[in-house]
Amino acid sequence: MNLVVASPTGMCFGVRRAIEQLESALSEYGSIFAIGSPIHNPQEVKRLVGMGLEVVEDISQIPEGSVAFIRAHGVSRAELEEAGRKCRVVVDGTCPYVRNVQRKAECLEEEGYRVVIVGDSNHPEVKGILGHIGPGAVVMNGESEVKPEGRRSKIGILCQTTQREETLALVASKFIINTDEVRVYNTVCGAAIERQSSIKRLAASVDGIVIIGGKNSANTRELVVISESLGVPAMWVEQAEELNRGWLRDRRTIGVAAGGSTPDWLLEEIVRKLKRL
Repeated sequence: MNLVVASPTGMCFGVRRAIEQLESALSEYGSIFAIGSPIHNPQEVKRLVGMGLEVVEDISQIPEGSVAFIRAHGVSRAELEEAGRKCRVVVDGTCPYVRNVQRKAECLEEEGYRVVIVGDSNHPEVKGILGHIGPGAVVMNGESEVKPEGRRSKIGILCQTTQREETLALVASKFIINTDEVRVYNTVCGAAIERQSSIKRLAASVDGIVIIGGKNSANTRELVVISESLGVPAMWVEQAEELNRGWLRDRRTIGVAAGGSTPDWLLEEIVRKLKRL
């Protein structure tokens, strides 16, 4: 069995930056509370918990005077302000690309646009963006969710950073009809585009792709969808123990790719195991 590893693949700039900030803070303060999972990779979060991280789902669960960490996906403005009041130190690990989306959403709202976010309404990044603007914004996961309405005045469109550009374009095209003014910001992260492009290149030369990443990772899910849409079977695993020998057996060339939250050590561990099979 031949192995071909996608390039680039694995941990992106924003996640790597957040992890480095968190490791540095854990070394300095010993105990830190993260508001939600700091990244979408259970194995890396488990490693960080072993270093002193405690993950809570709500800021009300953080004791007064503690140290708080803001996840790479960001949080709402209200949560950020509450953390500042309640905690002695707030380490802001929000990805700069996510912060850019938050600011653009705020600007669109201030300029009178109805804000449309292309993404998953249940994803923490999208919830955080919504928490920086008023209640008039809407979230759409694809063009099929654009419903016929009367004449619209001003629509401002942006997207979750891990979406595909094609999805953003399709949603925007639907709004052009029957809207006086449409402003579109392409807020897909460059790292996400690079990883999506690398899996397209990889799919052209392999019999199947092992995709490594948390099952709660939106960008990893996109890689799986792209691979399968190109007719290349994908096996999505979080850890080496999940590798299916039967799936691998009859495939001569296997590709390996990883989502943007997958740490280097986990990618390397799975590649080593694949080489032994």
